[in-house]
Amino acid sequence: MKDDMKKIPILQIIKSLGRGGAEMLLPETLRLHDRERFEFHYIYFLPWKDQMVGSIEAHGGKVTCIPAKNNLQLMANVSSIVQYIRKHDIKLIHAHLPWAGIVARRAGRITRVPVVYTEHNKQERYHVLTRWMNLLTMNWLTKVIAVSADVAESIRTHKPGLKPPLQTLLNGVNIDHFAPGSFDGSDVRKTLGIPKDAPVIGTVAVFRFQKRLDVWMQTAATILDKIPGAHFIIVGDGPLKAELVETRRKLNLEERVHFAGLQTEVRPYLAAMDIYMMSSIFEGLPIALLEAMASGCAVVTTDAGGIKEVIRHGQEGLVCPVDQPEKLATFGVELVNDPERRRRLAMQGRTQVEEHFSLKKMVRELEELYAGLLK
Repeated sequence: MKDDMKKIPILQIIKSLGRGGAEMLLPETLRLHDRERFEFHYIYFLPWKDQMVGSIEAHGGKVTCIPAKNNLQLMANVSSIVQYIRKHDIKLIHAHLPWAGIVARRAGRITRVPVVYTEHNKQERYHVLTRWMNLLTMNWLTKVIAVSADVAESIRTHKPGLKPPLQTLLNGVNIDHFAPGSFDGSDVRKTLGIPKDAPVIGTVAVFRFQKRLDVWMQTAATILDKIPGAHFIIVGDGPLKAELVETRRKLNLEERVHFAGLQTEVRPYLAAMDIYMMSSIFEGLPIALLEAMASGCAVVTTDAGGIKEVIRHGQEGLVCPVDQPEKLATFGVELVNDPERRRRLAMQGRTQVEEHFSLKKMVRELEELYAGLLK
């Protein structure tokens, strides 16, 4: 192994290390990075969102939390980040999502360390202040990465005077780690009280507005009218949990919609699902969707954001416009009643991820990008 002193120190900065799409990428990419060439450091700010810390540290990442309760406190931590950069001789900063990106740009300007920023969402989906600050400081960057063509177009539209190069680098998933047959799902079904032969429709999501989990549960109720034996699993947690628990009660779904809570290991839950359903109103390029496809789930979803760059209707899954989520119920019923079509879509979805959304490909492109900037 190369001497540690010869490794190139790269600092990843992100607001939290909870189980969000951007956060989940960090331990997965670290697992595949060339750790004899690069040494990866991580700074995050929300100490109560730390689900990814253990996985990052298990793969050699050096994690530091600089506590902040809100965005104002986060911005006040620039000096601490600057000290960290100088102490560890960081050569490159890679930031994710707006507020971490803004604070990283300020630290980069002070230390003269190049800053790469990955944009995971469309600009119009951010709060007006967040969007304004994000766009105002974007020209301080060395490079901008968009996770989908849809996200890249949004940046170009809202920042026509963008100076740093913009590159689309599609999110990826570890196709070996998320593979059909890794788990059989029986333990999850048993734990949740789901019969072995019951059709199961599920999702993995943070409980936020954009996921429209209230619509998801209304869809579940419609499917249940047609498929009385169906069960539904929602893996995740978030600020809207109390509202969603109440929605489940009003829809009389307590015995059929199972809240599995926040799970660091989601593969057993994906294995328990026959169909993966998303009702999002907007997305970047959702990692959980790619994980579900790699795991062999058939997918029914809206065409939010980068999803339409992953799934073609009738080929890798069934897709409806974001303003017609009622079609999800029709799709779900169709696939429950047609196991052969469900298996075919699942197989084609897995192939799509293997060929175009492999994490190995993403990591290779990231390392090429890092090397080019460090020259």
